[in-house]
Amino acid sequence: MSSPLRPRLSRAIVILTALAASSIALSGTAAQAAGPTPPTASSVTHHKTQRLCGTPAKGHIACMAIRQTDTVEPAGLGHDAVSPNAVPSGYGPSSLQAAYSLPSGSAGGGQTVAIVDAYDDPNAEADLAAYRTQYGLSACSTANGCFKKVSQSGSTTALPAPNTGWAGEISLDLDMVSAICPNCKILLVEATSPSMADLGTAVNRAVTMGAKYVSNSYGGPENGTENTNDASYFNHPGVAITASSGDSDYDGGSYPATSKYVTAVGGTSLTTASNSRGWSEKVWNTTSYTEGAGSGCSQYVAKPAFQSGINTGCTKRAEADVSAVADPATGVAVYQTYGGSGWAVYGGTSAAAPIIASVYALAGTPGNSTVPNSYPYAHTANLNDVTSGQNGTCGAPLCTAGSGWDGPTGLGTPNGVAAFASGSGGTSPVTVTNPGARTGTVGTATSLQMSASGGTSPYTWTATGLPTGLSISSSGLISGTPTTSGSYSVTATAKDAVNATGSASFSWTISSSGGSGCTGQKLLNPGFESGASSWSASSGVISTDGLHSHTGSGYAWLDGYGTTHTDTLSQSVAIPAGCTATLTYYLYISSGESTAAAYDKLTLTANGTSIQSFSNVNKGTGYLQRTVSLSSFAGSTVALKWTGTEDSSIATSFFLDDTALSLS
Repeated sequence: MSSPLRPRLSRAIVILTALAASSIALSGTAAQAAGPTPPTASSVTHHKTQRLCGTPAKGHIACMAIRQTDTVEPAGLGHDAVSPNAVPSGYGPSSLQAAYSLPSGSAGGGQTVAIVDAYDDPNAEADLAAYRTQYGLSACSTANGCFKKVSQSGSTTALPAPNTGWAGEISLDLDMVSAICPNCKILLVEATSPSMADLGTAVNRAVTMGAKYVSNSYGGPENGTENTNDASYFNHPGVAITASSGDSDYDGGSYPATSKYVTAVGGTSLTTASNSRGWSEKVWNTTSYTEGAGSGCSQYVAKPAFQSGINTGCTKRAEADVSAVADPATGVAVYQTYGGSGWAVYGGTSAAAPIIASVYALAGTPGNSTVPNSYPYAHTANLNDVTSGQNGTCGAPLCTAGSGWDGPTGLGTPNGVAAFASGSGGTSPVTVTNPGARTGTVGTATSLQMSASGGTSPYTWTATGLPTGLSISSSGLISGTPTTSGSYSVTATAKDAVNATGSASFSWTISSSGGSGCTGQKLLNPGFESGASSWSASSGVISTDGLHSHTGSGYAWLDGYGTTHTDTLSQSVAIPAGCTATLTYYLYISSGESTAAAYDKLTLTANGTSIQSFSNVNKGTGYLQRTVSLSSFAGSTVALKWTGTEDSSIATSFFLDDTALSLS
């Protein structure tokens, strides 16, 4: 095999889905019950696209909606022939709520989310009704007081001229509020034109009419007027205002996302995954860095206090703050008929901004004198940290995702609503009491009651990595009789009443019952067939796609990026006293480097001491079994750790599979 390189994320698009005549849409609750099949990373497909608003006129700001151009509806079928259950299809409310652990069924009542866009969508209310009917949501109309459409002056009759491009943006925004906060009221404020003056006036109108949550799915390059516009349009304490970070990858900064009063919303590619969350997210981008989640550093807006302790790679205001699904190839279902053909799949940070505004609404009314864009920085533990992908070549943290804050995805995506709640009213972080290292014996019953504090009780408990034979109850009692010896890495998680979470990790060593215990193989999940279970690894190291495995489908892939990079893989194992212990594993080294010098290296350590090392000099054409004695660690727990390091150019991939720690 040639040296593999890690794939970057794929081009984001808005996909119009079409069914053949034999696949006419299900309707109403039947369609919702059938549901689309959520995409996995390997099932994402891409299409030719066109930005709906095109290039804005001088002095105007662009909407960020994008449409597929290489798919059309079957001849003779009406708008309703295409449903969100078509393939490829977009995420509906239940999927989005599950992905972000949202209390959408019980929260949001009495709150109003405002959508600010330019021009009029004459079909906005009818299209909104079609979307909500499709997904079994309650009606939201002018008649029942749930929906209201006004101009920037507040008029319900003297509305702006219609525009098909911005109508697509409006449909996307309205549908995302419905998906995330179906109990919320919706206020659509239509600006006369997409100038900053008119759009800013529309923001002021939304606040004047009582909205505590205002979404803005538009933006443009900074021009030196940002601080003036901030003072005129976005300085509204006690109001959560969101803005899209842009759809053109790293662009240096997009306003109003760079406003010090606005929550800048970046974008991810969201797919299902076989992990405890059930979902996986990466930075949304294309391989050519022409379309993807925007990020940047303001030229004019000072660094806000909540970013002062964070390395943003920027001396002024940096974007984004948080993020949500934005890759239209893993995007959301939308219904649009004015300039559209019914059901379509949309994405871009235009989808992410109303999603986050609606999460703020689920979290409750902001504090009167607060600026809500600071809330996530005080509750980072209640976000899904996105650690892989990039949207440009400027490196970390402005272009490349990593642990903590990064430009394309900010602090991460919602994990419940606690990160978006005001600091008062029981929204302190959930803290799990760490019980410390535990021990036990095969065949001997044991129990441990976990405890937590903070957040909003009651708590619901889950745990991963428990010794075989043990389980945890919803009240946090770990109990059972261990059946398999070994060293286990346990993580116990408490979720409170508003889906805020806290976790604690600790080791649990189970000894053999009687005898010397000098038999068998002691590594857990040795062939990675259960994904990352029992292993600690850098993001993206463990895969189960079978592409580079020795046997089965699981394997570990360290490095292979062709840039300065470090990956790790580790597991701790208890070795009984008096045993002969031998570690074996299969290693394949694929590299574009020469064999003249060791540029990229793989080191195996035991309790921090190097016991084996390899480099690009050892590259080959397939797997070779490697062996090392661990008998000197008998009577103790040994921490095995592989560390792969890559220099600044030319990729080297280190593949591991079929590990074993055998005792005799």
